[in-house]
Amino acid sequence: MATAKKTATAKKTLVIVESPSKAKTIGKYLGSNYKVIASVGHVRDLPKSKLGIDIENDFEPQYIPIRGKGDIIKELKKEAKKASKVYLATDPDREGEAISWHLAYLLGIDPSTPCRIEFNEITKATIKEAIKHPRQINLNLVDAQQARRVLDRLVGYQISPLLWRKVRKGLSAGRVQSAALKIICDREMEIRNFDPKEYWVITADFDKGKGFSARLTEYKKKKLVVESREQSDEILAALKAGTYQVASLNQKERIKKPYAPFTTSSMQQEASTRLNFNTKKTMMVAQQLYEGVEVKGHGTVGLITYLRTDSVRISEEAKAAAAEFIGSRYGKEYLANNFYSNKKKDIQDAHEAIRPSNVSLEPDDIKESLSSDQYKLYRLIWCRFMASQMAAARFDNLQVEIENGDYTFKTTGSKLLFDGYQRVYKNGTDEDKDKVLPAMEKGETLNAKNVSGEQNFTQPPSRYTEASLVRELEEKNIGRPSTYAPIVGTLSERKYVKREKKTLVPTELGFLVTGLMEEYFKEIVDTGFTAEMEDHLDDVEINKLEWKKVIRDFYGPFEKELAAADQAIEKVQIEDQPTGETCELCGRPMVLKMGRFGEFIACSGYPECKNTKPVVKSTGVPCPKCGRDIVVRKSKRGKLFYGCSGYPECDQSYWYRPVDKKCPKCGALLVEKKSKTGSLACSNGDCDYKE
Repeated sequence: MATAKKTATAKKTLVIVESPSKAKTIGKYLGSNYKVIASVGHVRDLPKSKLGIDIENDFEPQYIPIRGKGDIIKELKKEAKKASKVYLATDPDREGEAISWHLAYLLGIDPSTPCRIEFNEITKATIKEAIKHPRQINLNLVDAQQARRVLDRLVGYQISPLLWRKVRKGLSAGRVQSAALKIICDREMEIRNFDPKEYWVITADFDKGKGFSARLTEYKKKKLVVESREQSDEILAALKAGTYQVASLNQKERIKKPYAPFTTSSMQQEASTRLNFNTKKTMMVAQQLYEGVEVKGHGTVGLITYLRTDSVRISEEAKAAAAEFIGSRYGKEYLANNFYSNKKKDIQDAHEAIRPSNVSLEPDDIKESLSSDQYKLYRLIWCRFMASQMAAARFDNLQVEIENGDYTFKTTGSKLLFDGYQRVYKNGTDEDKDKVLPAMEKGETLNAKNVSGEQNFTQPPSRYTEASLVRELEEKNIGRPSTYAPIVGTLSERKYVKREKKTLVPTELGFLVTGLMEEYFKEIVDTGFTAEMEDHLDDVEINKLEWKKVIRDFYGPFEKELAAADQAIEKVQIEDQPTGETCELCGRPMVLKMGRFGEFIACSGYPECKNTKPVVKSTGVPCPKCGRDIVVRKSKRGKLFYGCSGYPECDQSYWYRPVDKKCPKCGALLVEKKSKTGSLACSNGDCDYKE
């Protein structure tokens, strides 16, 4: 009896993680001697209502428990008191280290004791191994996070109120946000100022074999640019008088190597391009895959390694597992010992690239256990990783030069010899498509059945998409991958940019704010300065640079700029945008205004006429009852729904966004309702149709 009682009251080891789903997965792996609970993110932070940094006391942060976290903190303290040991198992990065540090403070744990455990993937073996090797909290990582947090707070909380006073309430500025906005605005100015240049492309179609085309590229062995119709016509006349001869044939093998496995940034870019996911969605779905998904026959499984990393390195165990899988599935000829190096010696190299935790869990085998979005992203990560460990694709390339007098035409033929990594990860361009040229000999005369000139104009640079902006930020060393996801969301919320299809277009407000920032806070929006600041912040972690020194060096000049800007900037009047509507009360034009809760439409005759109405966003889908537009609406509790614009005469409504497509079974509208079996479902509750 005594033994049974002792077992029942034995103290457990407490493991604290950030998210409840992660706690659930890890709890299953560790068993009954452990209790795993979640802090649900940060527990202490700078206050929202004030700056929260004691500038006079060497920039000491004034951390407080986060509002609404009282019950969680109380629970954490209670469980920590009961436990035999407490392990802090937050994410393996700066942010995670800082959360552990704050938890240690609240729970009275000495950060120099072995209280911290970390893991790059959530698998049973990895978790069990991590528990055996606790370490101290890494204060260099904590200081690196504090430096960023304090710096961003000083910039955001001191420039933003200035913008509220001088321009409009609700605006904001930020160290990374403002630099990103300037990049978007600069590109838009390039497009507006672009002067298109005329050029002509001259192509010859030959009837040899099944026929092929070649393009005029040189005149007297020098690059030729045809700039006018007159020049094109002159060349065409000269070509007509001459004959075409094969001048050279150059056959060689072209090798195309696979890409490195994903970093956070490259995953965000590829998910945007291939899956049409925005960065926020990509990170949300990746977090789910990392924390654990219930997989039929396997229980709860963390499917991928940690999702915030700048490194392309992978472990020897992962390389060996991939090699075994590739060799048995595709054959030894598909194996390769590829080596990938990081673009710079990055501090996050402690983490691996993003890869599947278990390569034997093939995407199609576990598809039924995943949501549609989870499957798509997991498949992308799995294929990219497997491809990174495979042999290069090989092509037989034939380059042909054809001469007509002093003019040289060129064409290239290509044939796939060995698909290599493209067996699992297609990233082919037009040059990878088979284009078989007929057999030819040097000196052979060819017959051109058609030679023509086509007018073209040079094109302006493309606007940024979310993917290309992430690429630009990474290349310019602005911010870090974990900060990219919310940037575009913030710029959209502040009405600094709008989306046109997939591109980001700066608004006049975006230009106005960027103009003010360029004039009064030049360094904040200067990409070179921002990149240099990133390096200083990294030095806090790598080279143990004192974090407050970074802040001191920045704040002296910044404080002077802030005072000068406050004196110099006049109150900016932003003109209201006309909507094209007329006020039904007084006949004056209606305009778009910005209020405390967002945009609304109001009469331009205010204050004489106080007519207002909400901004109505159409779905473009006609109401099946009355034919009027179905629009986006909000319920009394603030929940979005979709209803007929003819309300109250017509009360047709949907909780899910309708599409202009009818159910083939019952004729009701289909709605966007993503599930494991599809992305569209019938809006009729009595009909089970999905697609």
